Amino acid sequence: MAITNMPRTATIDDAPQISPILARAFDDDPMMRWFFPDDDAREAVLGRYFATIFTRQYGRHGVCEHTEAAAAFWVPPEAQAKAVPDAGTIQELLAILGDRAPLFRDAVETAAKHTPQEPHWYLAMIGADPAAQGQGHGAALLRSGLAKADAAGLPTYLESSKPSREEVRLPGGGPVLWGMWRRPADSR
Repeated sequence: MAITNMPRTATIDDAPQISPILARAFDDDPMMRWFFPDDDAREAVLGRYFATIFTRQYGRHGVCEHTEAAAAFWVPPEAQAKAVPDAGTIQELLAILGDRAPLFRDAVETAAKHTPQEPHWYLAMIGADPAAQGQGHGAALLRSGLAKADAAGLPTYLESSKPSREEVRLPGGGPVLWGMWRRPADSR
């Protein structure tokens, strides 16, 4: 029996596999539903969105891993200044987001104001295909990324649509985000 939830490094060539997985994983996410409100078009548009941010941003400047049914995009502190959208990426995102682009821009800017300034590993994205949830795919990717951050002696940070500690209210009637901070595990 093949182990399908073993993390592997994701390359740009993996975009056709990773993008639809993340589109299905985030179909019910409050943030993605806010940016992409059309139920009928959401999966296809999310596929384009994830392909764009992966191939133009995180796949070039992040630490990206995937399994057969999940993917995670991490950004170590030394890559955070580079893992922002360039002009070409912004143009692609504008085309994908359409009239929701100003909301997206405002949400990104608002979330950035709440991002810790201390060096950390940022978990930009993690998601598993709903058909494979509960099979350890996301957990394997999370463990892999946390091990890298722990080895560097650095904390981790992510924003989530699930309640935690610091609440971030997005402008324009957007959903609430919660920032999550994790100190590195003691490596002794």
